[in-house]
Amino acid sequence: MDTLQDSFILQPPVFHPVIPYVTTIFGGLYAGKMVMVQGAVPHEADRFQIDFQCGCSLWPRPDIAIHFNPRFHTSKPHVVCNTLHGGQWLQEARWPGLGLQRGASFLLLFLFEREEVKVSVNGQHFLHYTYRLPLPHVDTLGIFGDIMVKAVGFLNSNPFVASRPDYPIGHPLLLKNPRLQVPFSCLLPHGLGSGQVIIVRGLVCQEPKEFTLSLQADTVHDPVGLRADFRDRTLAWTAQRGQEKRLGPPFLFHPQRFFEVLLLAEEGRCRLAMNGIALGEFNPGSLGLQQPLELQIRGSVELYSVQC
Repeated sequence: MDTLQDSFILQPPVFHPVIPYVTTIFGGLYAGKMVMVQGAVPHEADRFQIDFQCGCSLWPRPDIAIHFNPRFHTSKPHVVCNTLHGGQWLQEARWPGLGLQRGASFLLLFLFEREEVKVSVNGQHFLHYTYRLPLPHVDTLGIFGDIMVKAVGFLNSNPFVASRPDYPIGHPLLLKNPRLQVPFSCLLPHGLGSGQVIIVRGLVCQEPKEFTLSLQADTVHDPVGLRADFRDRTLAWTAQRGQEKRLGPPFLFHPQRFFEVLLLAEEGRCRLAMNGIALGEFNPGSLGLQQPLELQIRGSVELYSVQC
Protein backbone atom coordinates (compact mmCIF):
# COMPACT_ATOMS: atom_id res chain seq x y z
CA MET A 1 0.00 0.00 0.00
CA ASP A 2 1.47 3.37 -0.96
CA THR A 3 2.17 6.11 1.55
CA LEU A 4 -0.35 8.58 0.10
CA GLN A 5 -3.23 6.14 0.35
CA ASP A 6 -2.12 4.94 3.81
CA SER A 7 -2.16 8.50 5.15
CA PHE A 8 -5.91 8.74 4.52
CA ILE A 9 -6.89 5.45 6.18
CA LEU A 10 -8.54 6.60 9.38
CA GLN A 11 -8.13 4.41 12.43
CA PRO A 12 -11.07 3.17 14.48
CA PRO A 13 -12.23 5.39 17.34
CA VAL A 14 -11.30 4.26 20.83
CA PHE A 15 -13.99 4.03 23.52
CA HIS A 16 -13.33 4.18 27.28
CA PRO A 17 -9.52 3.76 27.16
CA VAL A 18 -7.61 3.14 30.37
CA ILE A 19 -5.55 6.19 31.40
CA PRO A 20 -2.63 6.65 30.90
CA TYR A 21 -3.32 5.91 27.25
CA VAL A 22 -0.80 6.01 24.40
CA THR A 23 -1.56 5.13 20.78
CA THR A 24 -0.08 5.48 17.31
CA ILE A 25 -1.73 8.03 15.00
CA PHE A 26 -2.22 6.22 11.69
CA GLY A 27 -0.58 8.21 8.91
CA GLY A 28 0.69 10.81 11.42
CA LEU A 29 -0.62 14.36 11.56
CA TYR A 30 -1.17 16.63 8.58
CA ALA A 31 -3.01 19.87 7.87
CA GLY A 32 -6.76 19.20 7.90
CA LYS A 33 -6.69 16.30 10.33
CA MET A 34 -8.66 16.51 13.59
CA VAL A 35 -8.46 14.60 16.86
CA MET A 36 -11.53 14.63 19.08
CA VAL A 37 -11.51 13.69 22.76
CA GLN A 38 -14.81 13.19 24.62
CA GLY A 39 -14.79 12.74 28.35
CA ALA A 40 -15.34 14.18 31.80
CA VAL A 41 -13.21 15.89 34.44
CA PRO A 42 -13.30 14.13 37.85
CA HIS A 43 -14.59 16.20 40.78
CA GLU A 44 -11.19 16.11 42.52
CA ALA A 45 -9.06 16.60 39.41
CA ASP A 46 -5.79 18.51 39.69
CA ARG A 47 -4.55 18.36 36.08
CA PHE A 48 -4.37 16.26 32.95
CA GLN A 49 -2.47 16.45 29.70
CA ILE A 50 -2.94 15.49 26.08
CA ASP A 51 0.37 15.16 24.26
CA PHE A 52 1.04 14.88 20.55
CA GLN A 53 4.41 13.14 20.52
CA CYS A 54 7.18 12.39 18.04
CA GLY A 55 7.47 8.70 18.91
CA CYS A 56 6.46 6.54 21.83
CA SER A 57 9.71 5.47 23.52
CA LEU A 58 9.98 5.53 27.29
CA TRP A 59 13.68 6.41 27.22
CA PRO A 60 14.94 8.65 25.87
CA ARG A 61 11.75 10.63 26.29
CA PRO A 62 10.29 11.51 22.89
CA ASP A 63 9.83 15.08 21.75
CA ILE A 64 6.34 16.46 22.42
CA ALA A 65 5.26 18.82 19.67
CA ILE A 66 2.02 19.89 21.39
CA HIS A 67 1.51 19.58 25.15
CA PHE A 68 -2.05 20.55 26.17
CA ASN A 69 -2.25 20.75 29.97
CA PRO A 70 -5.39 21.99 31.81
CA ARG A 71 -4.70 22.75 35.49
CA PHE A 72 -7.49 22.94 38.08
CA HIS A 73 -5.59 22.97 41.39
CA THR A 74 -4.70 26.67 41.37
CA SER A 75 -6.89 29.58 42.43
CA LYS A 76 -7.16 30.52 38.73
CA PRO A 77 -7.61 27.40 36.58
CA HIS A 78 -5.85 27.69 33.24
CA VAL A 79 -4.36 25.76 30.32
CA VAL A 80 -0.63 25.47 29.61
CA CYS A 81 0.67 24.61 26.14
CA ASN A 82 4.31 23.85 25.51
CA THR A 83 6.82 21.85 23.44
CA LEU A 84 9.42 19.38 24.70
CA HIS A 85 12.49 19.26 22.44
CA GLY A 86 15.64 17.30 23.15
CA GLY A 87 14.54 16.67 26.72
CA GLN A 88 14.03 20.38 27.45
CA TRP A 89 10.74 22.27 27.79
CA LEU A 90 10.53 25.48 25.76
CA GLN A 91 8.79 28.64 26.94
CA GLU A 92 5.24 27.81 27.98
CA ALA A 93 2.12 29.62 26.84
CA ARG A 94 -0.86 30.08 29.18
CA TRP A 95 -4.57 30.65 28.59
CA PRO A 96 -6.88 31.71 31.42
CA GLY A 97 -10.66 31.29 31.50
CA LEU A 98 -10.54 27.52 31.26
CA GLY A 99 -13.64 26.17 29.51
CA LEU A 100 -13.35 22.86 31.37
CA GLN A 101 -14.81 22.37 34.83
CA ARG A 102 -14.42 19.74 37.51
CA GLY A 103 -17.28 17.27 37.46
CA ALA A 104 -18.40 18.27 33.94
CA SER A 105 -18.37 16.47 30.60
CA PHE A 106 -16.49 17.97 27.66
CA LEU A 107 -15.72 17.59 23.99
CA LEU A 108 -12.26 18.74 22.88
CA LEU A 109 -11.45 19.14 19.21
CA PHE A 110 -7.87 19.61 17.98
CA LEU A 111 -7.78 20.94 14.41
CA PHE A 112 -4.33 20.81 12.83
CA GLU A 113 -3.61 23.51 10.27
CA ARG A 114 -0.43 24.32 8.36
CA GLU A 115 1.15 26.58 10.97
CA GLU A 116 -0.85 26.02 14.15
CA VAL A 117 -3.30 23.83 16.00
CA LYS A 118 -6.70 25.20 16.99
CA VAL A 119 -8.50 23.82 20.03
CA SER A 120 -12.21 24.09 20.74
CA VAL A 121 -13.98 23.20 23.99
CA ASN A 122 -17.62 22.11 23.73
CA GLY A 123 -17.91 23.67 20.28
CA GLN A 124 -16.34 27.03 21.22
CA HIS A 125 -12.89 28.05 19.98
CA PHE A 126 -10.53 28.29 22.95
CA LEU A 127 -6.92 28.65 21.78
CA HIS A 128 -4.45 28.31 18.95
CA TYR A 129 -0.84 27.22 19.37
CA THR A 130 1.88 27.73 16.75
CA TYR A 131 3.99 24.68 15.96
CA ARG A 132 7.59 24.67 17.18
CA LEU A 133 8.37 21.25 15.72
CA PRO A 134 7.38 20.00 12.24
CA LEU A 135 3.84 18.60 12.25
CA PRO A 136 4.73 15.53 10.10
CA HIS A 137 7.05 14.34 12.89
CA VAL A 138 4.05 13.70 15.16
CA ASP A 139 2.87 10.08 15.15
CA THR A 140 1.73 9.34 18.72
CA LEU A 141 -1.07 10.51 21.02
CA GLY A 142 -0.68 10.32 24.79
CA ILE A 143 -3.33 11.08 27.43
CA PHE A 144 -2.33 11.26 31.10
CA GLY A 145 -3.56 12.51 34.46
CA ASP A 146 -6.95 13.22 36.02
CA ILE A 147 -9.33 12.61 33.14
CA MET A 148 -12.07 10.13 32.24
CA VAL A 149 -12.12 9.55 28.48
CA LYS A 150 -15.26 8.27 26.79
CA ALA A 151 -14.00 8.32 23.21
CA VAL A 152 -11.10 9.37 21.03
CA GLY A 153 -11.77 9.97 17.33
CA PHE A 154 -9.46 10.67 14.39
CA LEU A 155 -11.26 12.77 11.79
CA ASN A 156 -10.74 15.01 8.77
CA SER A 157 -11.99 18.53 8.24
CA ASN A 158 -14.31 19.44 5.38
CA PRO A 159 -12.09 19.82 2.28
CA PHE A 160 -14.65 22.09 0.61
CA VAL A 161 -14.45 24.83 3.26
CA ALA A 162 -10.70 24.86 3.90
CA SER A 163 -10.41 28.50 2.87
CA ARG A 164 -13.26 29.69 5.08
CA PRO A 165 -12.79 31.07 8.61
CA ASP A 166 -15.54 28.80 9.98
CA TYR A 167 -14.44 26.71 12.93
CA PRO A 168 -15.49 23.06 12.59
CA ILE A 169 -17.90 21.58 15.13
CA GLY A 170 -17.25 18.18 16.65
CA HIS A 171 -20.15 15.75 16.80
CA PRO A 172 -19.85 13.06 19.49
CA LEU A 173 -19.14 9.52 18.40
CA LEU A 174 -21.77 7.18 19.84
CA LEU A 175 -21.12 3.51 20.58
CA LYS A 176 -23.91 1.00 19.84
CA ASN A 177 -26.57 3.72 19.62
CA PRO A 178 -29.88 2.03 18.74
CA ARG A 179 -30.84 5.06 16.62
CA LEU A 180 -27.81 4.42 14.37
CA GLN A 181 -28.51 0.78 13.59
CA VAL A 182 -28.01 -0.27 9.97
CA PRO A 183 -30.13 -0.19 7.83
CA PHE A 184 -30.48 3.46 8.81
CA SER A 185 -32.89 6.09 7.52
CA CYS A 186 -33.38 9.77 8.28
CA LEU A 187 -35.98 12.15 6.91
CA LEU A 188 -34.88 15.47 5.43
CA PRO A 189 -38.21 17.33 5.42
CA HIS A 190 -36.83 20.36 3.58
CA GLY A 191 -34.48 18.47 1.28
CA LEU A 192 -30.91 19.61 0.83
CA GLY A 193 -30.42 23.33 0.50
CA SER A 194 -27.30 24.84 -1.02
CA GLY A 195 -24.43 24.60 1.45
CA GLN A 196 -26.05 21.86 3.54
CA VAL A 197 -23.73 19.02 4.53
CA ILE A 198 -24.32 15.35 5.32
CA ILE A 199 -21.50 13.67 7.25
CA VAL A 200 -21.56 9.94 7.94
CA ARG A 201 -18.91 8.36 10.18
CA GLY A 202 -18.58 4.69 10.88
CA LEU A 203 -16.56 1.50 10.88
CA VAL A 204 -16.36 -1.04 8.06
CA CYS A 205 -17.22 -4.57 9.17
CA GLN A 206 -14.62 -7.35 9.23
CA GLU A 207 -15.86 -9.12 6.09
CA PRO A 208 -17.70 -6.41 4.14
CA LYS A 209 -19.64 -6.90 0.93
CA GLU A 210 -21.35 -3.62 0.03
CA PHE A 211 -22.19 -0.18 1.39
CA THR A 212 -24.76 2.27 0.01
CA LEU A 213 -25.64 5.82 0.97
CA SER A 214 -28.64 7.05 -0.98
CA LEU A 215 -31.24 9.80 -1.22
CA GLN A 216 -34.83 8.99 -2.16
CA ALA A 217 -37.79 11.30 -2.65
CA ASP A 218 -40.65 8.84 -3.11
CA THR A 219 -41.48 5.44 -4.54
CA VAL A 220 -41.69 6.89 -8.07
CA HIS A 221 -38.06 8.06 -8.22
CA ASP A 222 -35.15 5.65 -7.96
CA PRO A 223 -32.70 6.45 -5.14
CA VAL A 224 -29.45 8.18 -6.08
CA GLY A 225 -26.21 8.25 -4.14
CA LEU A 226 -23.04 6.35 -3.43
CA ARG A 227 -22.28 2.63 -3.64
CA ALA A 228 -19.10 0.87 -2.53
CA ASP A 229 -18.53 -2.75 -3.58
CA PHE A 230 -15.86 -4.35 -1.41
CA ARG A 231 -15.65 -7.48 -3.56
CA ASP A 232 -14.21 -5.70 -6.61
CA ARG A 233 -13.10 -2.57 -4.67
CA THR A 234 -15.14 -0.11 -6.72
CA LEU A 235 -16.84 3.13 -5.73
CA ALA A 236 -19.62 4.56 -7.89
CA TRP A 237 -22.40 7.14 -8.07
CA THR A 238 -25.76 5.52 -8.58
CA ALA A 239 -28.15 7.59 -10.68
CA GLN A 240 -31.69 7.27 -12.00
CA ARG A 241 -32.68 4.00 -13.74
CA GLY A 242 -29.79 2.12 -12.18
CA GLN A 243 -27.09 3.97 -14.10
CA GLU A 244 -23.67 4.14 -12.44
CA LYS A 245 -20.62 6.36 -12.77
CA ARG A 246 -17.50 4.82 -11.32
CA LEU A 247 -15.10 6.90 -9.30
CA GLY A 248 -11.38 6.41 -9.73
CA PRO A 249 -8.92 5.03 -7.17
CA PRO A 250 -7.90 5.00 -4.41
CA PHE A 251 -10.61 2.83 -2.83
CA LEU A 252 -10.78 4.27 0.67
CA PHE A 253 -12.96 1.73 2.47
CA HIS A 254 -11.06 -0.95 4.38
CA PRO A 255 -12.20 -3.72 6.76
CA GLN A 256 -12.10 -2.71 10.42
CA ARG A 257 -11.22 0.88 9.53
CA PHE A 258 -13.05 4.09 10.35
CA PHE A 259 -14.44 6.14 7.45
CA GLU A 260 -16.01 9.54 6.79
CA VAL A 261 -18.35 10.26 3.90
CA LEU A 262 -19.24 13.91 3.30
CA LEU A 263 -21.89 15.12 0.86
CA LEU A 264 -22.17 18.85 0.19
CA ALA A 265 -25.28 20.14 -1.61
CA GLU A 266 -24.46 22.97 -3.97
CA GLU A 267 -26.75 24.51 -6.62
CA GLY A 268 -28.63 21.37 -7.57
CA ARG A 269 -25.65 19.01 -7.34
CA CYS A 270 -23.79 17.06 -4.66
CA ARG A 271 -20.06 17.09 -4.03
CA LEU A 272 -18.42 14.08 -2.39
CA ALA A 273 -15.47 13.78 -0.03
CA MET A 274 -14.20 10.51 1.43
CA ASN A 275 -11.77 10.52 4.36
CA GLY A 276 -10.99 14.16 3.63
CA ILE A 277 -10.36 13.65 -0.11
CA ALA A 278 -12.61 15.40 -2.64
CA LEU A 279 -13.84 12.76 -5.11
CA GLY A 280 -15.99 14.76 -7.49
CA GLU A 281 -19.66 15.61 -7.86
CA PHE A 282 -22.87 14.29 -9.35
CA ASN A 283 -26.15 15.68 -10.59
CA PRO A 284 -29.19 14.04 -8.97
CA GLY A 285 -31.16 14.62 -12.16
CA SER A 286 -34.94 14.57 -11.87
CA LEU A 287 -34.77 13.69 -8.18
CA GLY A 288 -34.06 17.30 -7.19
CA LEU A 289 -32.73 18.36 -3.82
CA GLN A 290 -35.29 20.94 -2.73
CA GLN A 291 -38.11 18.47 -2.01
CA PRO A 292 -38.45 16.23 1.08
CA LEU A 293 -35.88 13.45 0.97
CA GLU A 294 -35.00 10.34 2.90
CA LEU A 295 -31.38 9.49 3.62
CA GLN A 296 -30.80 5.73 3.60
CA ILE A 297 -27.67 3.85 4.69
CA ARG A 298 -27.29 0.11 4.20
CA GLY A 299 -24.54 -2.47 4.10
CA SER A 300 -21.55 -3.83 5.96
CA VAL A 301 -20.86 -0.92 8.28
CA GLU A 302 -21.40 0.16 11.88
CA LEU A 303 -22.37 3.83 12.33
CA TYR A 304 -20.90 6.10 15.00
CA SER A 305 -22.43 9.44 13.94
CA VAL A 306 -24.68 10.86 11.24
CA GLN A 307 -24.98 14.62 10.75
CA CYS A 308 -27.67 15.83 8.38
